[in-house]
Amino acid sequence: MKEDKKKLLAKVAYMYYEQELTQAQIAKELAIYRTTVSRMLSQAKAEGIVEIKINHFDASLFELEEQLKQTFGLTAVELVATDSDASEEAKEEQLAETAGTWIRRQLSDDMVIGLSWGASVGRAVNKIDPKQLSDVSVVPVVGGPSHINSRYHVNTLVYELARKLNGHSLFVNATVIQETKELAEGIFNSKYFHDLKEYWKRLDLVIVGVGGPLSYHKSQWRDLLSPADYEELKLREAMGDCCCRFYDSYGKLLNGALNQRTIGLSIEELADVPQSVGIARGISKARSIAPLLERGYLKTLITDQETAQEILRLSQRK
Repeated sequence: MKEDKKKLLAKVAYMYYEQELTQAQIAKELAIYRTTVSRMLSQAKAEGIVEIKINHFDASLFELEEQLKQTFGLTAVELVATDSDASEEAKEEQLAETAGTWIRRQLSDDMVIGLSWGASVGRAVNKIDPKQLSDVSVVPVVGGPSHINSRYHVNTLVYELARKLNGHSLFVNATVIQETKELAEGIFNSKYFHDLKEYWKRLDLVIVGVGGPLSYHKSQWRDLLSPADYEELKLREAMGDCCCRFYDSYGKLLNGALNQRTIGLSIEELADVPQSVGIARGISKARSIAPLLERGYLKTLITDQETAQEILRLSQRK
């Protein structure tokens, strides 16, 4: 490239990046077209005249996000950098901060928002700053926990998010697991449940957690399962749950007696929601998250770096 051409590219780059002039101002000053300025800035980067360095952040995190999006056909991925010295509590807190900020950006007027429940969803909802919206509805997509585990009750989370968004909330008055299939069907087909099912048809965004393998003991609702339920899930090699629906390592729904006693959105219905957002982290949970992504049940994943790397590693082994 001729020296005078290089000099002009460098001058355009200096005016744009150092003097912070707009492309229109540069075009006027140098008597060239604005489209030429834009092309020259791109050329300056391509020729190495301009090198852009992003400080205070590891660009490999963005590359990892892109890799997850491409591998699983996701709409969005939001990752938290993993600090190996941080405690589990600190990692969960950081995930909640990131999730709360990302979710708030997605929220707009006239939306119908669905919530499942559990620690990850509860923490994220707590971190969402108030936003004045109009005609927003927040609804539960699963039944509630037992009276023992009510810290992150779905109705509490629904009420809290609706309050922050100046929205309307609808509650569920049934536990997520019923004693019999007939009881579950009775509730599901009752007049009181009709309104909730109508909202489920109009969901714009759903925020869900992911339950880990059966050996994972932090679940907020599995005390509702009977010994026979556990036995069935072990025999059928349950790998995790989402919306309190269990599936195996291939993402196949375990449609047995337990599923028929469950009050909640099905994971097939979850897949049809325009924005289905999963919030989960942890090496042990990666085996539970991967099948949901492979089957396309989630469109957005909010997790951390170490979990993302493990999900990709598991995916590549198949």
